[in-house]
Amino acid sequence: MELPVKSPDSGGRKYPYRLETRDLSYKLSTKFEDYFRCDFCGGNEGRAAAKFILKGVNCEAWPGQVTAIAGPSGAGKTTLLDILAGKIPPCEVSSGEVLVNGKPIDVKVFRRVSGYVTQDDTLFPLLTVEETLMYSALLRLPGGRKEAGSRVKELMKELGLEHVAGSRIREGSNNGISGGERRRVSIGVDLVHDPAVILIDEPTSGLDSASALHAVTLLKSMAVNQGKTIVLTIHQPGFRILELFDRIVLLSNGFVVHNGGLNLLEERLKFADHRIPRHVNVLEFAIDVIETLPVPNPGTLSNINREDRKITTPIRFERKLLVYPNSRFDEVLILGQRFCSNIFRTKQLFATRVIQALVAGFILGTIYFNVGNDKGKIALQTQTGFFAFTLTFLLSSTTEGLPIFLQERRILMRETSRGAYRVSSYVLSNTIVFLPFLLMIGILFTSPVYWLVGLRKDTIDGFLYFSLVVWMVLLMANSFVACFSALVPNFIMGNSVIAGLMGSFFLFSGYFIAKDKIPSYWVFMHYLSLFKYPFECFMINEYGGEQGERKCIEIENGECRLYGSSFLRQQDLKDSQKWTNVGVMLGFIVGYRVLGLVILWFRCYKARN
Repeated sequence: MELPVKSPDSGGRKYPYRLETRDLSYKLSTKFEDYFRCDFCGGNEGRAAAKFILKGVNCEAWPGQVTAIAGPSGAGKTTLLDILAGKIPPCEVSSGEVLVNGKPIDVKVFRRVSGYVTQDDTLFPLLTVEETLMYSALLRLPGGRKEAGSRVKELMKELGLEHVAGSRIREGSNNGISGGERRRVSIGVDLVHDPAVILIDEPTSGLDSASALHAVTLLKSMAVNQGKTIVLTIHQPGFRILELFDRIVLLSNGFVVHNGGLNLLEERLKFADHRIPRHVNVLEFAIDVIETLPVPNPGTLSNINREDRKITTPIRFERKLLVYPNSRFDEVLILGQRFCSNIFRTKQLFATRVIQALVAGFILGTIYFNVGNDKGKIALQTQTGFFAFTLTFLLSSTTEGLPIFLQERRILMRETSRGAYRVSSYVLSNTIVFLPFLLMIGILFTSPVYWLVGLRKDTIDGFLYFSLVVWMVLLMANSFVACFSALVPNFIMGNSVIAGLMGSFFLFSGYFIAKDKIPSYWVFMHYLSLFKYPFECFMINEYGGEQGERKCIEIENGECRLYGSSFLRQQDLKDSQKWTNVGVMLGFIVGYRVLGLVILWFRCYKARN
């Protein structure tokens, strides 16, 4: 198949990259073993016998060429690609090394000059193709919106995505783009900063033959025209795709069976007395008979003379790449814009929350209609029951954001591992975006329910303070969910943990069990409860202050038996706690955000190292 290509050219790139592995071995181990080995041993001490995924692997990938890693399932293809990409750090490799231009790989630097496209397409489904590439360009390129826009237009033309630029990704939807187009968008996200090295895991997986050929042809064109080093894994390519590969690394049970061109593989098969059937391509046949092929000596590479193609390591380029492309302010601004687009287009999070707040406010208002004006012991119990149920509703209605946080975490880890932005910028922008959104939700809930229930009406201050507390409750719950979404592995675990902790907060709040009745060894949960402080704020707002001295809440024989201020003293509450409790709630908001930041930073740090 002929391609519209020209002679190999660096495309203005001063430093091409050659990848090489020498006697590379890797075994499966537990996370504890990995942590112990990387952080304490610093070497290969204390290793137990385990299954080796790769064994003495020697292979190469050259600039201007497409190198395909092939082999049957379980041969170690993806593991080798993960090691080349730095996803598996050098300290976890059992033996051997990865070289970049003849020098040991520096993972942090290499990730800046390379693009790694994983098999699963981790994209925001509600962003358009152009927006997806644009946000990636803004985060990866230092030149601002104008340079990012020109790069995105160039890239969409190169990837053949111009006709779907305004279409949303929409995974699993008939209104979204096709599987082949999604794959090209994923490739584009990691090509937007024009990397010198491209590593792709199964670029043809899940695609029809035409889409698969288009994707590999695109990669071949980039290698030849722009001098990029391209390494991909593939299972069983067709004839036309196979012709596009310059080098093939054939794996079997972790060993390299072949490392070289397609013609050399065909000669080896003939030398082993294998006759290739008609209508079966060389690689497919080689995989079928791979168990019969001899494994070359560990030190044997291909017949290419490495000294003739020696490439100088780009030392001067590395120092520049260690700097983030944008300032922290610009990162927060770009990420905030992306958050807003996702929130307002996510009906489950935006439209549903808006309707839920309005409907719940009206329903609760009609159920507890004018209760605030009633007097008597039963009326008092009903009023405090309203406060308790309001908090239960507000705190338990925020777990719906968990799947969104979990989806963003996968994208966050991928983008920060490539040095696109700081983890702190992500947490800060997430917090800032949710401030006005949750304020709107709070006002939509409090506006009907406050006046229908008949709460304190002497001044507008009561309503404003009630609205402030509701807003703080929503922010606390949102920060709590964001924190634990950084910790838990999946939605099921996260939902279970959050629901369990929320139930504990309700139990130890002091409403169901008085503080003095809680066992001493559980009292700490009373002070950690997200339910306790806003509940006290609601009570102080309703029964405290100068109005509380005059507000009668229980009448007996025509005389007031209990005033609001006296009721607060019975509950061991003071007017001064009205604002100190708000400060405690603010502390919970900041504390959970900071804890979430630490967890995310640790996850991303371990992923980078």
